[in-house]
Amino acid sequence: MTDRTLGQTREIHMQVMWNRLISVVEEQAMTLLRTAFSTSVREAGDLSAGVFDPAGRMLAQAVTGTPGHVNTMAEAVLHFIAEIGRDNMFAGDTYVTNDPWKGTGHLHDITMVSPSFKGDTLVGFFACTAHVVDVGGRGFGADGKSVYEEGIQIPIMKFAERGRVNADLVRMLRANVREANQVVGDFYSLAACNDVGHNRLVAMMEEIGLDTLDDLGEFIFSRTRAATLDRIAALPKGVWTNRLETDGYDQPVTLVATVETRGDTVNVDFGGTDGVSRWGINVPIIYTKAYACYAMKCVVAPDIPNNWASLEPFTVSSPENILNAPRPAPVSLRHVFGHMVPDLVLGALAQALPGRILAEGAGALWNIHMSVRPVAGGTGRRAEILMFNSGGMGARPEQDGLSATAFPSGVMTMPIEATEHTGPVVIWRKELRPGSGGDGQYRGGLGQVIEIEPAAGHEFDFSAMFDRTRHAAQGRNGGKAGAAGVAMLDDGTPLKPKGWQHVPDGRRLVLHLPGGGGYGDPALRDADARTNDLAKGYVNGDLE
Repeated sequence: MTDRTLGQTREIHMQVMWNRLISVVEEQAMTLLRTAFSTSVREAGDLSAGVFDPAGRMLAQAVTGTPGHVNTMAEAVLHFIAEIGRDNMFAGDTYVTNDPWKGTGHLHDITMVSPSFKGDTLVGFFACTAHVVDVGGRGFGADGKSVYEEGIQIPIMKFAERGRVNADLVRMLRANVREANQVVGDFYSLAACNDVGHNRLVAMMEEIGLDTLDDLGEFIFSRTRAATLDRIAALPKGVWTNRLETDGYDQPVTLVATVETRGDTVNVDFGGTDGVSRWGINVPIIYTKAYACYAMKCVVAPDIPNNWASLEPFTVSSPENILNAPRPAPVSLRHVFGHMVPDLVLGALAQALPGRILAEGAGALWNIHMSVRPVAGGTGRRAEILMFNSGGMGARPEQDGLSATAFPSGVMTMPIEATEHTGPVVIWRKELRPGSGGDGQYRGGLGQVIEIEPAAGHEFDFSAMFDRTRHAAQGRNGGKAGAAGVAMLDDGTPLKPKGWQHVPDGRRLVLHLPGGGGYGDPALRDADARTNDLAKGYVNGDLE
């Protein structure tokens, strides 16, 4: 065979192994989906899974998973390696943390990392993350004044050593959380997920005849990095700044991002953003970086696999502020402003790449955590229920925005049946919200209308985690703003967009989720598209 033929054969062989590696992490993620106890994982896919080389560099991630989990996990593994130490790692180990600054940004996310040995050789690591229903403390909400109020903190430590689970840690968990069976069950699901990844990896290596992943890793990183740098080289050179106004907790919060192309890198700086909040809406920089890099990759390199090499050219800097909050700032709702970061960054990129960037959308999920109980003197069931809901995406340069779609997180909608099965609530209404998408040549995606009532003889407190109630998603290139969100009781009583509040027996919580902004001059909208909007009830019938 010629040298060229040998080179082509090796290229094909490496590509096949790369695909096999991706299938390994996909099965890893599917294990977590199938075995998880929490509906946020099992139904919504609020998780991540990935495989790493012995140096802690991410080789591949599962498609199922949020950018916030995946991209923070990519950095978190390095913290695990540093704190556990190579000499203290053994086959059958599993390590765990929910440290917001070394994991995924808040205490409700559990990250587990497991070393993968082939014989006596450490060939890599498997990592996974999932959101659990409860970590104790004040519960999932913005009302804490420091991270110490927000729940149990688990430093990087061993969940299992040589296959033996740390029973003391499990007892501590059970004593500190409200839904012990669900939470502990999810811990075991996370550990099992990594075990499946390890078993499939070793089987693949034995089948192919690999002793290490070194050559495969070099193949993955070299190809990915070269492709990413080619895309960055094609970008305009310059500096662009964008501001985004958000609701905040008790006063508005301004977010600022400056995007700069710097040779082989693109940097986002968050200088000018408002300072650290006294409420639990702050964001550790690890989570801010995760979504900033995601936004840049969506525009610059959307089709290039996400791994260490494709993430490295995208950098983030920030002074101390609400998007770079230091310990022990309260960070429970770090996702709200973390999910606003892509719109913030994309607004800057729209100046560099006119005509290519979608309009602003709802951004943050409208999560609800409900703590349900029987009324005083009554009998019934107590439950902690977490429900994810999505507003509309912004319109795109050549298409309408997607309705009720979780961008940028990508989590799935929880089925009503699954939510009602979790605890004593009734969801009376969950439908698209007519007229909520911003007008334009391309219409913004629609939000939803949701009505939730405690079952007869019950009441619930709920944690509101909403934004864009006073600052709607803005259109782009002449498109109109989407509708702002509204939270109230069914008797018209207005509710706050953030914080714990009460829904009594016999009343309903009513949510009008925000819509996405429109794109382009509304006068240019196709007549057939307007007729279709009216026929399907996407608008209220007041078309001009």
